[in-house]
Amino acid sequence: MSGKIKAVFMDRDGTLIHEKPGTYLSDPAKVRPYKSTAPALALLKEHGFKLFIVSNQSGIGRGYFTEKEVNKVHARLLDLLKPAKIEEIVFCPHAPTETCDCRKPKPQLGLYLIKKYNIDTARSYMIGDKKADVEFGHNIGVKSVLVTTANGKNHLKKYPALKPQKIASNLLNAARFIVADDGAANGK
Repeated sequence: MSGKIKAVFMDRDGTLIHEKPGTYLSDPAKVRPYKSTAPALALLKEHGFKLFIVSNQSGIGRGYFTEKEVNKVHARLLDLLKPAKIEEIVFCPHAPTETCDCRKPKPQLGLYLIKKYNIDTARSYMIGDKKADVEFGHNIGVKSVLVTTANGKNHLKKYPALKPQKIASNLLNAARFIVADDGAANGK
């Protein structure tokens, strides 16, 4: 046994919680998890996955809100997701026009988590609703699942070359795929 853990990295807006396209979430009172979120996280936890959130928060770099406000949104999110345990939330605070190494699909935030938590990339996954999420998963060496909530359907049409390992209608169906895929690959 390598001592490595299996993990699921998840995008925040449009994957775990409702996203209103073209808006930036800075009010903790407006955090609304999808109905599929709680059962999905419970299923993943039941099957031994550690859970992480990796998010681009360009609203900070654009001056729409502060890192402190994002942290308040995350505190509210963690409270709403209980009893699920999110190991860590990491995010890129930069605007897309800034030159940084942490904005998805660049791998920096994922590689940081992989090293810190000794994550087995062969048994880990990324779930998101955008092209950047799928590419991020590929860039850190995990399987990618695109959910068709929020931006997912549009990104499939807009980027026909996008190749996630799975397309799922919501987080729960993504979790079901992950559990089945991990079980099949590991003789369970």
